[in-house]
Amino acid sequence: MSHSHVHPTPPARLRAPLGDWARLALRDRGILVNVVFVLASIVLVVVAAFTSPAFLTQDNITNLLSQIATPGLLSVGMLIVILTAGIDLSVGSVVALTGVMSAGMSGSMPLPVALFLAILVGTGCGVANGVLIARFGIAPFVVTLAGLTTFRGLGFVYSQIPIAPEDPSFLWLGSKLLGPVPLVAVIMLAVFALAWIFVNRTTVGRALVAIGGNPDAARLAGISVRRHLVLAYGICGFTAAVAGVILASRVGIAQPSVGVGFELDAIAACVIGGASFMGGRGSLVGTLGGVVLLGLINNLQNLYNVQSYWQQVFKGLIIVAVVLARRAGAREGGG
Repeated sequence: MSHSHVHPTPPARLRAPLGDWARLALRDRGILVNVVFVLASIVLVVVAAFTSPAFLTQDNITNLLSQIATPGLLSVGMLIVILTAGIDLSVGSVVALTGVMSAGMSGSMPLPVALFLAILVGTGCGVANGVLIARFGIAPFVVTLAGLTTFRGLGFVYSQIPIAPEDPSFLWLGSKLLGPVPLVAVIMLAVFALAWIFVNRTTVGRALVAIGGNPDAARLAGISVRRHLVLAYGICGFTAAVAGVILASRVGIAQPSVGVGFELDAIAACVIGGASFMGGRGSLVGTLGGVVLLGLINNLQNLYNVQSYWQQVFKGLIIVAVVLARRAGAREGGG
């Protein structure tokens, strides 16, 4: 008597030949775009190493890490706002305001108090943006555009001329090295790590992402959309304030005119990292990669003595190319 053994039919995906697996992997063009950006960064480093003797020197690497600290901090707050389908155009002005306030107050009160008050003011600017957006339903673009001019004006009200801090210890934060690594770069990486935990491992962080994906569904799920929006813009103001203090400490002088266009660099880093202006999608790891890539591009252009206005042209073209690549990746990935 023969015994027949019935074997379950494997799912179609398991029966797919190796070539189909490759095609399935490539269907998500978003992953492919990420790989391309990583390869582009590697190519930039290799080309720079062979064409510029100064690129791999310790001084240049230290300088590069110091320079990306400010846009890196701005990008963290900007991404959290973008995750809610918002935008904050006022971060550059907050950098200027908190920079001049921290430098100015450091001569008349203990340094920690001066830094705390300046960061508190910057956080308050973000909260004010959030209240206007969440409570009155004004578009984020309009509110933060108004904030851009208002906070910049407050910086000039505080001081119309650059301020050199009187306390020599004010410069410690921006000049301290931990081995070959600047302290400001360590602070930036720590903020990225904390933000990653916040967005991916906390209920509040996941709620912000949910609000960006579908605010009505989030509201029906019991999430207080207004409070979370105020929190998101408050965080953005906080990171901008810290960036302003760090920048003033690093360059040794605070100017009310500094920070023009900083918001564009932060937005560009988020977009390069895969963030969507529609909300609900973005990556802190990808944003950090965007910060590094833009920092490399700026550093190389300086080493090659590219004129500043051509640098702006190249950066604009890069942003457009990245947006197009991300858009194509999302379209193909969605089938």
